[in-house]
Amino acid sequence: MSAEGSASALEAARREAQALRQSLAEHNHAYYVLDAPKLSDGEYDALFDRLLALEAAHPELVDPSSPTQRVGGAPASGFQSVAHPTAMLSLGKCTDEEGVRDFDERLRRELDRALLTYTCEPKIDGVAVRLVYEQGRLVLAATRGDGQTGEDITGNIRTISAVPLALRGDDWPAQLEVRGEVYMARSAFAAYNAGAEAGGYKPLVNPRNGAAGSLRQLDPAITARRPLRIFAYSVGEAGSEQFQSHSQALDALRRWGLPVNPHTTRCEGVEAVLSFIDRCLTQRADLDYDIDGVVIKLDDLALQQAAGVLSRTPRWALAFKPPAEEAVTRLEALELQVGRTGAVTPVARLAPVFVGGVTVSNATLHNFDEVARLDVRPGDTVWVRRAGDVIPQVVRVDLDLTPSPRSEAPAVPTQCPVCAAALRREADAVVLRCPNSQGCPAQLVAGLQHFAQRTAMDIDGLGEKVASALVETGLLKDVADLYHLDLPTVAGLPRLAEKSAQNLIDAIAASKRRPLARVIFALGIREVGEATAVTLAEAFPSLPALIAADFDALTALRDVGPIVAQGILDHFAEPAHRSLVERLLAAGVDPEPPAPRGPQPLAGQNWVLTGTLSTLPRKAAKDRLQALGAKVTGSVSKNTDVVVAGEAAGQKLAAAQAAGIPIMDEAAFIEFLEARE
Repeated sequence: MSAEGSASALEAARREAQALRQSLAEHNHAYYVLDAPKLSDGEYDALFDRLLALEAAHPELVDPSSPTQRVGGAPASGFQSVAHPTAMLSLGKCTDEEGVRDFDERLRRELDRALLTYTCEPKIDGVAVRLVYEQGRLVLAATRGDGQTGEDITGNIRTISAVPLALRGDDWPAQLEVRGEVYMARSAFAAYNAGAEAGGYKPLVNPRNGAAGSLRQLDPAITARRPLRIFAYSVGEAGSEQFQSHSQALDALRRWGLPVNPHTTRCEGVEAVLSFIDRCLTQRADLDYDIDGVVIKLDDLALQQAAGVLSRTPRWALAFKPPAEEAVTRLEALELQVGRTGAVTPVARLAPVFVGGVTVSNATLHNFDEVARLDVRPGDTVWVRRAGDVIPQVVRVDLDLTPSPRSEAPAVPTQCPVCAAALRREADAVVLRCPNSQGCPAQLVAGLQHFAQRTAMDIDGLGEKVASALVETGLLKDVADLYHLDLPTVAGLPRLAEKSAQNLIDAIAASKRRPLARVIFALGIREVGEATAVTLAEAFPSLPALIAADFDALTALRDVGPIVAQGILDHFAEPAHRSLVERLLAAGVDPEPPAPRGPQPLAGQNWVLTGTLSTLPRKAAKDRLQALGAKVTGSVSKNTDVVVAGEAAGQKLAAAQAAGIPIMDEAAFIEFLEARE
C-alpha cells in the first residue's frame, strides 16, 4: 500500500476508534450511572472487541482514557503514599433523633438562621476515595488513609467501569477533585461468591471487605475482576469554587458522568431531615448495597465555610448511625473454643443472618454461666445483636418462635474438647480452663498466634492456618521451635508457596531482635498486657532478671499489684516456662533493652483513651502517654485524671462528664503531648 493509502487507512481507523470510544462511554454511562442499559451484553462486547482489535492493529491509536485500558498495567510492587491537599475528615456521629435536633439547633444558633437546608444521602458502607481529574481526564486516585495521607490506587480505580476515565461535557474545571465511596453491590457480591465456590477459589467475606481488599490488590487485573461500583458524594477544594451549594455540585458531577446516589435529597429544615432518615432506614433492606446510616450536610457552601471544622470533623456535617441492630435466627449448635490461656469458651453457631451490616454465622456466649442465664439450647430461635465492629452476641431466646420440644440444656463440659484433659474452674472465676498448657494443640496454636502478632514478635505470615499446620505436623512443640525451622521444612507445608515460606523464614529471623517489652508480652504471661510488659522491661533489663524477681520487687512497680505479681511468679515457677526462655535465648533471640526514660511529668496519673483518634493511632497515643509516665487504663473510675475523647466517644465520655473528670479533644491532646515531649 502506498504511503498515501496507509495514511488514509490510519485516519479511518482513528475516526472509527474515536467513535467506538464515544459509543462505549455512552453505554457505560447508561448502564452504571443511569441504570438504563441500551445494549445487550453481547452487543456491548462486540463493540469493545472491535475497538480492541483496532488498537492492536494500530498501537499508536491507544488512548489512556480508552475503555480497553481499564484492565490496568503490570502488577505494582507496592502503593505510593499520596498527601491530600485538604484533609479527608471523619464525620461526627449521633444515634438518635435528639442528636440530629441538637446538631440543627447548634448550627441555626451559630449561623443565625431560622431554617437551614441540608443535603441528605444514605451512608454507604464502603471505602472512601479521592479522584483527581485534570483537563477532564482521570490522573490520580487515592484512598482516604489517615485523612491526611492515603495510597495511590489509580491503576485499580481505572478498572471500575462506573468511574469515567474522561468526563462528559466541556464545562468542568481544569482541575477537579471528587470524593466518593467505592462499594460492592449485594447482588454482585453474591454472584461473585457463587462463582468463587464453583471455581474453587476463596470467596469474599462481606461486601465492604470485598471492596477494601479489591482496591488494595497490587495487580489491577485482579481488581478488574471484582464487581466494584462507586458513588461520588462531594467535590473537593479543587473545583468547588464554581458552586454555591453542595446539591449544585452533585448535579454537576452527574452531568459530567459520575454516579451520584439517586436517593440523595435536599431537605428544608430538621423535620424533613428526620423524615428522610426514617424513610432511608425503612427501605435499607430493599437496597442493593449496604448502608450504615445517613449523612447530613449543610447544603450552602458559604455556610459550610462559616461553620468551620474541628480538628477531625466538619461542624457542618453529621452521620446518623442507628443503634445496634438485632436479628432473629436459629442457633444450630454450641461449640467449644480453647484459647491461648486454656480458657474454654462456648460459641454459638448460627444459621447465617444479616445484621449490623454483615452476615453473621457465629456469636459469643462468653462462658457457661451466660449459657445458663440465657437458657440457650441448640435449635432455639435467638435474637442476635451487633453494633459497628462489636463481636455479635446472643441476647435472648425467643420461645414463641422456638420449635417444640426444645433440646436438652447443654451440660457444662468436664474435659477439654481438643486434648481431653480434665477442665478446672478456678475459685471466684466463671471461666473453665484446660490445664494442659504444654500439650494441648489448641493452646499451642493460639499461643503461636499471640507470640507472632504485630505488637509482640511481629512475625508476618504466621497466621492460624500456618500455625495449625506446624502443630499438626509435629514441627512445633513450643514457640522456641520456630527458630529451628528451615526453608525446605516450611516449604513442605500444605498450600504454602515457596515465596510465602521464604517470607516466613525471613520474618522469624528478623524477630530475634525485638524490644524487651514486646518479648515479655509475647511470652503470654497471664495478666501481663502490653503496658505491664513495658513496666517490667524498664525495671528488669533482661529476661533472666525478670525470672529472678521476687514478690516484693514486682509489687513495688506501678501497674503491678499482688494478683499480677503472683501470676508472674506462678508462670516462671513452671520449669517448662523457664526452659522456654532459655531455649529462646539460646536460639538467638536477643531482646533490645529499653532506652533510658526521659522526664516523667505524668507519673502517678491515670488516663483513659476513648473514641477514634484521626491523626494518631490509639497505640501511638498510648505509647506517648506511657513514655511521659502516665498509666493508661481501659475504664473511667474515681481514680481517672484525664479522659481523651476522640471521634464517636460513647459511654466513657459520658461517665467522665458525669463525674466532672477533665476531658481533652484530639486537638488539645496533641498540643498537650507536643508541649511535654
